[in-house]
Amino acid sequence: MITRKSQREIEKMQAAGDILVKCHKEIANIIKPGITTMEIDTFVENFLADHGATPEQKGFSGYPYATCASVNDEICHGFPRQEKLVDGDIVTIDMVVNMNGGLADSAWTYKVGALDEAGEKLLDVTKTSLYKGIEQAQSGNRIGDIGHAIQTYAEGEGFSVVRDFTGHGIGPTLHEEPHIPHFGLPNKGTRLKEGMVITIEPMINEGSWQSKMDSNNWTARTVDQGRSAQYEHTVVITKDGPLLTTDQDK
Repeated sequence: MITRKSQREIEKMQAAGDILVKCHKEIANIIKPGITTMEIDTFVENFLADHGATPEQKGFSGYPYATCASVNDEICHGFPRQEKLVDGDIVTIDMVVNMNGGLADSAWTYKVGALDEAGEKLLDVTKTSLYKGIEQAQSGNRIGDIGHAIQTYAEGEGFSVVRDFTGHGIGPTLHEEPHIPHFGLPNKGTRLKEGMVITIEPMINEGSWQSKMDSNNWTARTVDQGRSAQYEHTVVITKDGPLLTTDQDK
């Protein structure tokens, strides 16, 4: 069932988004060669606690960490670990913040030190594809409009779009209807309505879009060792256009 959120619910989700944005900005300041993703995970958990918030995905379906930390060819749901990040790595930190019952979900791909030209293009195209999808998150449009905009742009730039993982509705629980694919046909799928809150979170690969699962049954990675990037915002459908509760540019 798809729910439409009240103004009060959206305000609570915005409060969670404000904390999440602050946390991502702090991660940007500390991520560098030599840090571990486990250290980042510990930082996030402590940061959220200091701000009266909790990591919603910790314990979700048994997931054991406050963040997902996906490095290089890992598409999503990478486990934080003790190996040090090195110059040229890319790492996606994905987190869901619960602030007094309001949820916000956002992933960001960070470069570690200096990144090669191909990696820079991957990150730029992935971020741009997110915002092209957000442009279509208008009341009256359909879900297929979002995926079509993302797919058309990313594939036109020579990259592939992951099919196995999608965006989703959110609030008051982490994953709700509808699914938001990052590929598809325009004017197809569920119609977007004012008050819906969704995540748009394209995962874009250098090579094949296909994924394989690690033995931990959580971490997905590319089948051909190509790198993968992801950017995600929580988006409220309003009469005035999409509202980002996780906007880092405010």
